[in-house]
Amino acid sequence: MPEQGDILLIPVPFTDLSSQKRRPVVVVSNNEYNSQTSDVVVVAMTSRPLKTKYGFTITNEELTKGKLNRSGQIRVDKIYALSQTIVVKTFGRVNVDTLNHIDQLLQNLITTK
Repeated sequence: MPEQGDILLIPVPFTDLSSQKRRPVVVVSNNEYNSQTSDVVVVAMTSRPLKTKYGFTITNEELTKGKLNRSGQIRVDKIYALSQTIVVKTFGRVNVDTLNHIDQLLQNLITTK
């Protein structure tokens, strides 16, 4: 079962559905949800940083497990609910400070202004 903070590799289809590419994501759903459902809620990661108020860069220093090939950007404005059965592998876990940063940005994203 994926745990909150895990970095997973999942297949993501191209928009024309002609093929798919494996992409990293960070699990944001809590462990209770993950253990009681067949889904997991995740936010996207990318190696191409884009200036956005809903994203931030992470490096290997922000991981408690695993290793990134290069620094990446977590994009909390790219949220997905996925079946746990499509997870290709788990290759890392972000630290508590990074999870708190994700939570803060998610709150900012959904707060009425």
